[in-house]
Amino acid sequence: MTLSEGTGLAVPGAATEPPGGAAQKRSWAGESGESVARNLVLVGVLVALIVIGAITQPQLYSDSTWVWNNMVSILQLASVVGVVTVGMTFVIIGGGIDLSVGAIVALAGVWCTTLATQSYGTVGMIFTAIVVAVSVGLINGVLISYGRLVPFIATLAMLVSARGLAAAISGKQTQISANTFINSLASDRVLGVPLLVYILAVVAVAGWVLLNRTTFGRRTVAVGGNPEAARLAGIDVKLHTMLLYGLSGLCCGIAAIMLTSQATSAQAAMGNLYELDAIAAAIIGGTLLSGGRGTIVGSILGVLIFATITNLFAINGLSTEAQNMVKGGIIVAAVLVQQFRFKSVTQFFARNRATTTS
Repeated sequence: MTLSEGTGLAVPGAATEPPGGAAQKRSWAGESGESVARNLVLVGVLVALIVIGAITQPQLYSDSTWVWNNMVSILQLASVVGVVTVGMTFVIIGGGIDLSVGAIVALAGVWCTTLATQSYGTVGMIFTAIVVAVSVGLINGVLISYGRLVPFIATLAMLVSARGLAAAISGKQTQISANTFINSLASDRVLGVPLLVYILAVVAVAGWVLLNRTTFGRRTVAVGGNPEAARLAGIDVKLHTMLLYGLSGLCCGIAAIMLTSQATSAQAAMGNLYELDAIAAAIIGGTLLSGGRGTIVGSILGVLIFATITNLFAINGLSTEAQNMVKGGIIVAAVLVQQFRFKSVTQFFARNRATTTS
């Protein structure tokens, strides 16, 4: 009997100490150090973007009040996508992908702003948004885990279906939110910071704890890294995968309330392309598309980088088309760097193990 990698579960019939175990531990330590280094690089990119803004618009950055308000605007811009990205990060680490998150946000937002739902007040609206989003996420998980559909196909089908259902419920009309509490989430501030930013912070911290300090997080990494090994370690891979999509749905439900608060309304087109923004932010943050590795901190930094780029283009009066081209280039560059860098790191530790053994 031995403990499986990162799960804390025993695998029957396995050796007590696998060959190269000490070297493997050193490899893990190296990957942890690489995550810290990557996050520092992302922080450096953020600082560089701010410097570029100060150089291109010195008259704006010379006003301290404007600088503070601009930083708050960037954080608020990143808040909704940031919450969706936390859920997406778990799904990708677990070896999946979710193309339906934007549609789930729209469906949850439309459903919770119907007149019937609003009649139940704040609790009714929040409860509806969460239940609808989690239910749709679990349906994704069931189709993928037990229906054996490819995640890309299952969530793509859900994207179309959820958008269609949202349009049918709303009659293709914008539904106004009359709830004072929900509408105030985007306008009220504590210590000068919008409540939406605090919600993002709470979700990010909860996601970090769940991923790094719980069995659920360790199992997520194990399932994404090697599903068969995770199964042999006693993990119910199908159930865990379903729960990951349910978690993504939970984040979408929270994001739906936040986005409804920003617009004081909901419609079937809300949350458009959020899936691409969330996937891109996770990739920029170092999450492997193949699964098994990723960090919540890196993903949030990725969201902030894209929000800062959007803000930088806006204050310089540049077109949205140019902004999208730059974002696309950044995504491609991040994937290429991720692939080659991960290979080089793996080879580096392999050489270290060989040198230590000899």
